[in-house]
Amino acid sequence: MVAWEYALLVRRYQGQGRNFHVTFVWYGPDGSRSDVTAYGDTAIAHLNRVGREGWELVSAAEDVNNVQGSTEVHRYHLKRPLR
Repeated sequence: MVAWEYALLVRRYQGQGRNFHVTFVWYGPDGSRSDVTAYGDTAIAHLNRVGREGWELVSAAEDVNNVQGSTEVHRYHLKRPLR
């Protein structure tokens, strides 16, 4: 039987008008939290990076709140075999 470990990549877009800010945060299987924004400016760049480390995308979810400006949160759930 294969044992898995799981992680989460969160992309947060916050903006109003022409001003916006995008961040990426990695939640590791050990409970750690890291700002990984510097590793790329697109979700694809981040998914390709962790894919090279053996992570596989399991699901993705999006929350959008446009009531007070514009906020988007994308969650990418990943897994890989436990090493």
